[in-house]
Amino acid sequence: MKKLRLLIVCGSGASSGFMAANMRKAAAVRGLEISIIARGESEIENYIEDIDVLMVGPHLSYLLAEAETLISGRNVKMILMEKSYYSTLDGEKAIEHLLKNI
Repeated sequence: MKKLRLLIVCGSGASSGFMAANMRKAAAVRGLEISIIARGESEIENYIEDIDVLMVGPHLSYLLAEAETLISGRNVKMILMEKSYYSTLDGEKAIEHLLKNI
């Protein structure tokens, strides 16, 4: 598997930054090559050309239609993160969710 490029988005990018750090640790433990960046929702367009997966915070489900338009025609998988692990910033559960959906 080539290195996976992942963008996590939340409202401002703060909570997604903590989630990204926890996911990087969980990925490292598993020996996975995943590049994980975290940004605010307004920055999706800036990164869409350079990612394989877009993970969206559960509180931003209203963005899915707009994000779907942005990734249309691109080989980008979009995943809505689950409240159960997002609320606790559980990087291990987030990695499990990611792996199940790609």
